[in-house]
This record gives sequence, C-alpha cells and structure tokens, in this order.
Amino acid sequence: MKILMVCLGNICRSPLAHGIMEFMVKENGLDWEIDSAGTGDWHVGHAPDKRSVQVAKDRGIDISGQRAQLFDPAFFSSYDRILVMDRQNYKDVVSMAASQEEKDKVTLFLDNDIVPDPYYDSNMFIPVFELIESRCKQLIKDWA
Repeated sequence: MKILMVCLGNICRSPLAHGIMEFMVKENGLDWEIDSAGTGDWHVGHAPDKRSVQVAKDRGIDISGQRAQLFDPAFFSSYDRILVMDRQNYKDVVSMAASQEEKDKVTLFLDNDIVPDPYYDSNMFIPVFELIESRCKQLIKDWA
C-alpha cells in the first residue's frame, strides 16, 4: 500500500504523520510506502519545521531528511490512500481530482476531525504528535 500524508506547507503535521507511520510500518514488518506533501508551495525543498523534527527525535523518530513537496495531481495515480490533515486541505486536494475514483482516495486523516496546525503555537507540537501517533496505530490495526 502507498499512503500520502497531506497538510498545508508540508513542514509540521504531514512530515510527522509520514515519519510516525513509516516508523510503525517498519516496526510491524509491513511493505507499505509512506510519503507526504503540502497544498501550499511556500516551503518546497525545505526540511520539516525544527519543532516537528525535535518532537519526533525525542521519541526516536528521525524526520530530518524529509523535504517538503507540493501536492501534484499525478499523485492520485501513485498512491492508494491520500490522508489530509484538515478540511481545507481536503477541499484543495479533491478539487484537483479528475475522477470519482481519485476523489475516493482522499480522506481526512482523523475520520471526522482535523489535526490542529501547531505552526503558530509551539505548545501544540507534543499534543499533535500524540494525536497522529494514536491514529497511525489505529490505521495499521485497521489496514494491516
């Protein structure tokens, strides 16, 4: 299975989801590919936010090698599931879909809720990490 995590700038939430899920996939011996992208182009080519890198590192996960990339409509054919962090990302990604089949690949990362963006509040990085970690565990349990 190939999974793409998507947030706005691809420097906070989606790199955490990418790194956490990739770590858990390896831990569980699954043959899944995980990546991440953003719907905005401000940070393309940049490493994840240093606060995301640190909160992951403190928990044994290295996301420092990731680089932000812009969501490309070609990703619909490359990924089985596209998990977005909030409703605006959902709208932005679905608007690029060329078919219902492509739209059906896109879901909110948290079924009916959003992952808060910690960018403007450094105190949110740990709670966001824990929220993403919990959901990744559930997704592996559901999909493995």
